[in-house]
Amino acid sequence: MISPAGNFKFYVATKPVDFRKGMDGLAAIVLNEFELDPFSGAIFIFRSKRADRLKLIVWDGTGLVMTYKRIEGKGFEWPRIQDGMITLNKSQFEALFEGLDWKRVTARGVRRPVAV
Repeated sequence: MISPAGNFKFYVATKPVDFRKGMDGLAAIVLNEFELDPFSGAIFIFRSKRADRLKLIVWDGTGLVMTYKRIEGKGFEWPRIQDGMITLNKSQFEALFEGLDWKRVTARGVRRPVAV
């Protein structure tokens, strides 16, 4: 797995995008549709119409980097399709990237209430 080192912000576009777009097209979506800076160093994650593909872009300080992943099996666990972006923490991103249910990930030291 690719695990980013550092203190990144993670943004997920909740609507599928045209996967023919390259890094410049995805950066234009970040800038024009979400009014965020694609060169800020944040990681921007995009889904295809198929649940089994993702692309992400990040500015590494010297250039724009794009990663493309197709996962085998049932696909990625995506947020509900709606307009806009959502943010994830690093643990949630790692779970998403591995095809796990990122919604069940909580920060260390935070306990969920137990039903009795």
